Amino acid sequence: MQPTDLDAAAEVHRQSFARQRLSHEWITASFNARPKTLAFVAELEGQVAAYIFWTQKSGFRPEAVLELEQLAVHPEFRARGVGRALIEQSLHMAEVALASQGSTLKHVMVTTRADNQAQSLYRQTLGVEVEAVVRNLYSADEVVMVGRQPS
Repeated sequence: MQPTDLDAAAEVHRQSFARQRLSHEWITASFNARPKTLAFVAELEGQVAAYIFWTQKSGFRPEAVLELEQLAVHPEFRARGVGRALIEQSLHMAEVALASQGSTLKHVMVTTRADNQAQSLYRQTLGVEVEAVVRNLYSADEVVMVGRQPS
């Protein structure tokens, strides 16, 4: 993600998360959190079709835990493999960024609504499984999914 992508990414956020507000502020704050948060976009047909935020958890460590903090695909581009491709390609780029700071990837985690159909995508692309359920956290029950990387 580049500064020139912020407006378009904010529109993807607005279209994707009806219960959330202040899309531009959220996207900008997350973008500005680098290197703690790594932001990537997918472009299709000359526009930002999706974005993803990967956040390092609990400090900069030699073995990093990355959270897929947020993934959004614009409604016009859903069901075309954009989310899957963005997860796979951005995770590789995040691992390169980790290596540049002297870190390796230890685990990947995702938190999402318990009823989010994207859980199957997260299982397939990241090898994560539900480890915990937090009742009524945001707008519903939230699951914590963790993918433990081989040692």
